[in-house]
Amino acid sequence: MKRNIVIHPDPRLRKLCPPVPDITDELRALASDMLETMYDAPGIGLAAPQVGVLQRLIVLDCEKDDGATPRPMVMFNPEVTAASEETGSYEEGCLSIPEHYAEVTRPKQVEVSWLDENGKLHSEGFDGLWATCVQHEIDHLNGKLFIDYLGPMKRQMITRKMQKLKREKARA
Repeated sequence: MKRNIVIHPDPRLRKLCPPVPDITDELRALASDMLETMYDAPGIGLAAPQVGVLQRLIVLDCEKDDGATPRPMVMFNPEVTAASEETGSYEEGCLSIPEHYAEVTRPKQVEVSWLDENGKLHSEGFDGLWATCVQHEIDHLNGKLFIDYLGPMKRQMITRKMQKLKREKARA
């Protein structure tokens, strides 16, 4: 089931999400809904707070090339366990901040551990777009947005545009 995506500024996007204590059928259904929502948007990552659920759950799939086999990933309680000193810069966007993009510099490679839908522990290294995406989505679980990496003027300008967008949507 496709879910509505929360638009910035919304207080739920600024909350620290508690760890998921048990992976239930309800949370598995949420993960499935989030993947459907992400693909429909279209996006390459989505965090539970972006659909209004304050749980440590993210989904991602950075296989964007035509003909590439999709690689949907569901991560409960994801955590960066190591990060490279070398950095990379990507133009990031966010489904909760539509039509706004900015260069963000992050560690180029990260090691992440998480639980899958069955509660099995995984650990994997990511680089390039995958590393950027997983860091971006984990930031959401900590109440941080990609615009927080920008200067205050640019961040305020984007926030004002999002407030205007929300007012326009409310009137429609």
